[in-house]
Amino acid sequence: MKNTALLIVSWITTLFLFSCQDKKLTEVVEVPLPTAQEKVAIGHPEDVKAAQGSFQLEKLAYSYDALAPTVSALTLETHYSKHYLSYTNNLNKAISGTPYENQSIENILAKLDLNNPELRNNAGGYYNHTLYWKSMAPDTPDVATDTLAAVINRDFGSFKNFEIAFKNEATNQFGSAWTFLVVDKYGKLKLTSTQNQDNPLMRNAAVPGTPILALDLWEHAYYLGYQYRRKSYIDSFFTVINWAKINENYEAAIRKKY
Repeated sequence: MKNTALLIVSWITTLFLFSCQDKKLTEVVEVPLPTAQEKVAIGHPEDVKAAQGSFQLEKLAYSYDALAPTVSALTLETHYSKHYLSYTNNLNKAISGTPYENQSIENILAKLDLNNPELRNNAGGYYNHTLYWKSMAPDTPDVATDTLAAVINRDFGSFKNFEIAFKNEATNQFGSAWTFLVVDKYGKLKLTSTQNQDNPLMRNAAVPGTPILALDLWEHAYYLGYQYRRKSYIDSFFTVINWAKINENYEAAIRKKY
């Protein structure tokens, strides 16, 4: 009798376990969707306007998500609508009522007092970012084209040599910086980097020249997408370089010199 009772208990326990297991296999767990407050809203570049002044924002030729994954939509929106907008508005404030108010940004950079941090940082920030936006585009060729291709081969030996040199130059920078491809006074292409918002047009430039390509190395340019992996951002930059525009910039720089 005792054995029969044990068998019945064992049989009931087994049925119970299988029942629970089947329930787990068929049970659907609902995951709530993000609330409206939790969603990140990505706006439109054309909606961003600078305050009235001598300088206005360079209009992006692409949407915020066009350069992903090299530059994520959230990164580009924050960079353009917050950082770049601030540099533009602050530059206009800094030159308001001064002789700089009706001058080109290139003239301002060449003549400004380097001991004036407000003008130095905001004029540099405006110019550098404006060139950075133009340096990129979606669906671009992997290598330089037209006249620029031949000039890169002349001055660097090959496009591959140039790519390696550019990436090394950028990777070796510490902290907030920029890396530029410039045309020097002899019409030769050179690489250089600057700290903060300085650039090769300023009087303190280690390698003076006309910038035709710019890479932003400040954390706000890449951290949301890459965190500490800045080298991955530098490598990926070569997939979005707007070589047609860089070629135009080179030819314009040469015409200006000669």
